[in-house]
Parts: sequence; structure tokens; C-alpha cells
Amino acid sequence: MSVSVRIPTILRNYTDEKSLVTSEGETLTEVLDSLEASFPGIKARIVDEAGALRRFVNVYVKEEDVRFAQGLDTPTPEGTQISIIPAVAGGA
Repeated sequence: MSVSVRIPTILRNYTDEKSLVTSEGETLTEVLDSLEASFPGIKARIVDEAGALRRFVNVYVKEEDVRFAQGLDTPTPEGTQISIIPAVAGGA
């Protein structure tokens, strides 16, 4: 199933500077595997060595944070938009 994935600026060096790419998969895991096949190295920036989402990376399928859905098993129906958003921290 084809989905669109919004790529944050910090990861665009993996996608030839593209802010929106197409990927395939019925779940978020499959989409990330497809992204990795097309753009080597990107998955390691989203998922840690244990296979879990990195702590400071938020992923949304449609408008739902996958941490509050089914995590990496969240379904990604045809035409779904996925957004990868690095968490921003700071302060004075």
C-alpha cells in the first residue's frame, strides 16, 4: 500500500533533500523498512537498536501519535500520510 511520508529537515540528507516521499507498507514497521530500502540509514534515526521508536522522535499516522495507537504495528492504509517529527527541547 502506498503512503506518503513527511520528512523533517534534519533527515532530508537521507532523502536527497525531499520533504515528502512515497513508501509502501500495511503497517508502520513495513513503511519504515521500505523507507530504509529506498533511503539507507534513515530507519536508524527513527528506531533504536532494540527496534523501538527513538525517545525524541514522534511519528504520526494521519494525525494520531503512534505511541497512543499501536506503535510500530499501527496500520497504514493506502493513501495515508505519515509525519516524522523530531521532538524539540530547550529553555533558558
